[in-house]
Amino acid sequence: MSVLAAEASFAASVDCPEGPGAILLVCEHASNAFPAPWGDLGLTDDQRRAHIAWDPGALALARALAQRLGAGLVHAPVSRLIADLNRAPDHAGAMAARSEVFDIPGNQGLTPQARLARTQAVYLPFHAALHAEVCRRLALGTPPVLITIHSFTPVYFGRPRAVEFGVIHDADDRLARAIVAAAQDLTRLHVALNEPYSAADDVTHTLRLQATPYRLANAMLELRNDLIATPEQVQAMADLLAPVLARAVAEVCA
Repeated sequence: MSVLAAEASFAASVDCPEGPGAILLVCEHASNAFPAPWGDLGLTDDQRRAHIAWDPGALALARALAQRLGAGLVHAPVSRLIADLNRAPDHAGAMAARSEVFDIPGNQGLTPQARLARTQAVYLPFHAALHAEVCRRLALGTPPVLITIHSFTPVYFGRPRAVEFGVIHDADDRLARAIVAAAQDLTRLHVALNEPYSAADDVTHTLRLQATPYRLANAMLELRNDLIATPEQVQAMADLLAPVLARAVAEVCA
């Protein structure tokens, strides 16, 4: 482990913490940055731009939703292949040696010390910043509704996915079910509960860590990334989903 790796630190970005709305958005897979000391992990330019490295469109959508909903937003500074902030540090996917059909050379044979260095540099600062924002709101008497924003590829292991909008829950399903119902009423999106992933796939780590201990209403959103591939699509999707989220939050928090 290099001294640089041990000392590097990449803080989360916190947008609009004073936003007037009840919602706090989180985008754990916002970035496909591969900074020193890790470099490109042996990946090509195309691979670093692909969905294996981040959630394309997710940060743009989160920002557009935050603007419409008066929400705060906490988002990640580096690629999930360096450290996946929605996985526990001991999870195999936290620094995946293989993602879908792609080997990740720079993640092969990581030592415990190397994993610790990435955890200290990326995972801990991110979750500390998110926790601080949650606790700040709790102290002010305005407990947040935590919603994480993700995107997924339309073809996975060669199989097309029909679902367009997935809503995932962990132990508390109230908000997820309210979002599904509102999306079915207000949009023509093919929406599904616990698709294309579920808590059984270990994708709800942030919700478990940051929302469940404080009994906060929470949900994870997954948008198919071909629907948010351009700035125009992002804005249209935000226009579509902002009323969905507003209605669901109002119902659950009434």
